[in-house]
Amino acid sequence: MARGWESKSVEAQQDEAGQEASKSRIKLSPEEAARSREKENLRLSRQRVVQQIESSQNPRHRKILQDALAELDQRLRQFET
Repeated sequence: MARGWESKSVEAQQDEAGQEASKSRIKLSPEEAARSREKENLRLSRQRVVQQIESSQNPRHRKILQDALAELDQRLRQFET
């Protein structure tokens, strides 16, 4: 019996959390949503390039990755202005 009560409590907590999350979300225009997605994609690409730089052994490959990182940083700075 305790198990049934516990699962109902968990279900109620999940419902409350879902309602609070939907209330706190800000509605974005399609342009704002696209801009947000692009920024997140750039951020993830930057993270991947940094990981590749850390594991790269070849100096030429490392240089290409560092150039790519500089380009990504430049594009991310455009979102700050």
